[in-house]
Amino acid sequence: MISFICPVCGLPLEDRGSLYCCKNRHSFDKSKYGYVNLLLSNQSSKKHHGDDRLMVRARKDFLSKGYYGFLLSKLSELCRSYLTPNACILDAGCGECYYSCGILADNPGFDFAGIDISKDALEYAAKRGAEFPLAVAGVFDMPFADNSFGCVINCFSPNAEKEYARVLKSGGILLRVVPLEDHLFSLKAVIYDKPYLHEKPQNDIGLLKLSDYAEIRKTLIIEDKEDISNLFKMTPYYYKTGAEDQNKVLDISRLETEAAFGIFIYTKEKE
Repeated sequence: MISFICPVCGLPLEDRGSLYCCKNRHSFDKSKYGYVNLLLSNQSSKKHHGDDRLMVRARKDFLSKGYYGFLLSKLSELCRSYLTPNACILDAGCGECYYSCGILADNPGFDFAGIDISKDALEYAAKRGAEFPLAVAGVFDMPFADNSFGCVINCFSPNAEKEYARVLKSGGILLRVVPLEDHLFSLKAVIYDKPYLHEKPQNDIGLLKLSDYAEIRKTLIIEDKEDISNLFKMTPYYYKTGAEDQNKVLDISRLETEAAFGIFIYTKEKE
């Protein structure tokens, strides 16, 4: 059973139904959606953390159409290949839990937990049906004890390698998903006069050993204006462009673009 630790004192948190509490009597109420906020005020001065409601809802609606189902299938396959049927898995930066819920549906014996810095994302995760422990928390200060998980999944979230290594058990794995250089290039070509490639993904994590690497690609053909709009709004490009450039995308009714992902598989060497 996966349990949180208190962000104040580090002791285990006991689930008491409507709240979590440690032996030092630090308590944290659950929201009406079931997640708990374990992000302390001194960990961030921002009033709003992580992806906003517009981005989260756009991503939820887009992913629910199955456009990235090929990535979900690959992650599910890798989990079956590398993990025992009852493995404990952390979705670090889980968003609305599209990937973790999908993997769990294929592999019901896995024991999941998820964290994200966005309350909006966790609200939608609960609405998606995520019934495992969820907490508002950052990946650089995760509310879990050392050596808690057999696997950490990191889809497009910051690379907090020290924390990933800390919470992984000996022999545990990190599945890290990053966009490849040409990911969504044709979408960017609609927006920008001179579209740019993503930075080449870096594979070096000094605390973990790179065990394997896979690339998966699919040409997305999107013929629904709402789906195109949702894809655009779930990317940073929407927020970095003005109304004129936004309308270049929002006005089109067909988009053909490459979806390209690199999956790095790291192992925490056995002690």
